[in-house]
Amino acid sequence: MGRAHEVRAASMAKTAAAKSKLYGRYGKEIFIAAKNGEPDPDMNLALRAKIKEAKSNQVPADVIKRAIERAKGGENVNYNELRYEGFGPGSVTVIVDCLTDNTNRTYTDVRNAFNKSKGCKIGGSGAVSFGYQRLGVFSFESTMGEEEMFDLLLMEEVDVADIAYDEGYFDVKVNPSDFAKAQEVLEANIEGVQFDACEVSMVADEMVTLTDAEEIAAYNKLMTMLEDCDDVNKVYTNAIIEG
Repeated sequence: MGRAHEVRAASMAKTAAAKSKLYGRYGKEIFIAAKNGEPDPDMNLALRAKIKEAKSNQVPADVIKRAIERAKGGENVNYNELRYEGFGPGSVTVIVDCLTDNTNRTYTDVRNAFNKSKGCKIGGSGAVSFGYQRLGVFSFESTMGEEEMFDLLLMEEVDVADIAYDEGYFDVKVNPSDFAKAQEVLEANIEGVQFDACEVSMVADEMVTLTDAEEIAAYNKLMTMLEDCDDVNKVYTNAIIEG
């Protein structure tokens, strides 16, 4: 059917894989939130917040429903939350959060991703996380001004860590304990708001720019291998890629 068809098919397959990974990640997180408390979002604040986050990231309702039903059914699966920290090329730092039912498998997969990527190595607990802050992160467009946005969140008693504004585009960072409140305020006051980012994340204090082609290739290999690990939930880095 020609090269164009092959490129489109590959792109669609990559998009489908990314969606499957996203849905699987939220399925696990919602399952855990429901299992660790009441499987009813009206009675479980953690579950309600996780469902709102999932919906903001276009996770289908049936994925959310299945995860809650699994918890209601008492499915005997215990996911362990693991964090690995390491170093990428060019002084880049990496944090890998995992949800797994097999810790040995997960460690092997994550270690191999670092070992097989040039200039990368896995570190011990706390090796790089001191250089990050845990924050609620929202990215979106709005016709509001920067000062108006700050005043809105301040009036609603949201603890704002930072607001970055550029020609109608906002990056808002808040105390993670105010994540759900901030989301509700933004949705109530910005008609039709669409979030490009809506999650509690690890945000690096300082970024590192990679420009060397060999370092960029090694970094991309590491990210690809980590993304291919089923147990890897989220990956945080301080890398900016140029070139």
